Formats: sequence, C-alpha cells, structure tokens
Amino acid sequence: MSYSCFTLDIAEGVAHLRFSRPDKFNSFIPEFWRELPEAVNDISDNAKARVIVLSAEGKHFTAGMDISVFMSGGLDAPPDNREAAAEALRYQVKELQATFSALENARQPVLAAIQGGAVGAGVDLASACDCRYASADAFFCVQETAIGMTADVGTFPRLVKIIPEGWARQMAYTAERVPAAKAKEIGLVNEVYDTHEALLEGVMEIAGQIAAHSPLAVSGCKQMINYSRDHSTEDALDYIALWNAGMLRPDDIKESYMAKSEKRAPKFDDLKPVKKSL
Repeated sequence: MSYSCFTLDIAEGVAHLRFSRPDKFNSFIPEFWRELPEAVNDISDNAKARVIVLSAEGKHFTAGMDISVFMSGGLDAPPDNREAAAEALRYQVKELQATFSALENARQPVLAAIQGGAVGAGVDLASACDCRYASADAFFCVQETAIGMTADVGTFPRLVKIIPEGWARQMAYTAERVPAAKAKEIGLVNEVYDTHEALLEGVMEIAGQIAAHSPLAVSGCKQMINYSRDHSTEDALDYIALWNAGMLRPDDIKESYMAKSEKRAPKFDDLKPVKKSL
C-alpha cells in the first residue's frame, strides 16, 4: 500500500518507515495522522515485521504539526458555542494522541533515527518510540510553548519518564533547542552518530540484532517495560510471573542453545497475527 507522507519497506524482519516530505520538513499534515497508525497497526496486528524503524528524508526528521491541522481543528469557534466546540476539540486531540500511542502499543520495538530537527509533535512522536538515535546535527524542541500552547499529543506523560524531570520542565518552559550531545547526556537518545548515513546504518544494524531474537521474547520485554513504567514493582513482578507462566516458549530456548552449539544463527517463529473480531 502506498502512503502520502512516508514510504514503507519490509525486509529481513525490519519494517522501515521513512517520512518522505523533505520539501515541507516532513511536517505532519492531516493525512499523516491517519496513515501512521494504519501502517503501524497493520505491521503489529499481522506480525509483518519483528522491529519497526522510523527515519526521514531530507535535512530534518520533522518540523512537527503542519499548520493545516491547526486550521481544521476548530480553534476559531464562535463565542456563543465555545464550550461545545471545546468538548469536540478534546476528542480530536485524543484521536491525534492515539496516532503516537500506536507506536507504544505496537507488539514490536520501534526505533527512531533522528537527523536535524525533531520539533514540536516530533518530540511527542520520538518519546513514544522504544529507542531514539540521533545524528550529530540533530536537535529536539518542545516548540508548542513558543507558539502559545501546551504540548498535548504525548510529550509530557512520556518525556518525564525518559529524562530527568528538571530537563523535561526546562525543555517545555523555554522551548529551547536541545542538541544531540545534550540529548544523549540526559538520556533522551541512546547514541549519536556523526552523519545521517552513519545514523541510519547504525540503527538498521541494531534493528537487525533485535530481529534475530525470539519475537515472542522481544515482545514480552516491551510489554514488561511498558507495564513496569506505569505500575508498582510488586505489580510488575506479578505480571511478569504471569506472562512467563503462560508465554514462556521452551522451543525458543532450546533453539537458542542448539544454534549456539552448532555455530549458526537461531531460527524463531514469528508472532501470530491478531484475529480481529470485527
């Protein structure tokens, strides 16, 4: 299937989704908010890949929300119907939020390869990914503050759990640009690469390492990390015990040891597609 905002290629267990509007700095137009969850949910539900990589063409990863989204959002509601318009806008915002939650909810890990700017909603997107990597020229900016609004599609509930709270507050209050080196120092990105080419090469190598492992075990890791982030240690320990009681696959463990002894790459079954009731 073709998309208007990005290209999608799947090979060797890796789904590579590349933003493809470099002339517009890969800003998120209305179509993007429909297409991204559609593509990610399809990969996740139908087990079409073992890992997802997000990257972008051009100078910048993304300039964030395109102005066309704001113009279609009911910001200029008539004064005599402001409350009803606000109630409807809340649901529109929740729909936008669901776009990035699809990345977090995907069964597969999602890796972001970020060059140039990740601005505004680009930070919301990046914070919903499992891991972030950057080129040396990359920078991150919670731009919403500078244009008179509070970021609302995912930055705050996720960013404060990725980096120190003080830095999340500073980024939000000042709308300053945080360069790649500082982003790595505070834990926003895992690694910084010298060039765009080195960035993509490095991230695809990491994606390949992930894809070589048991998809069931990797998916379990993602589920446990997300659950542990939002629950107490006691609850998380109980959940992982329950998970392994039902999902531990002895055949994958045996295959790992056999492959090692036979000096070959292990072979694991993919995840099963999710059967939708409707």
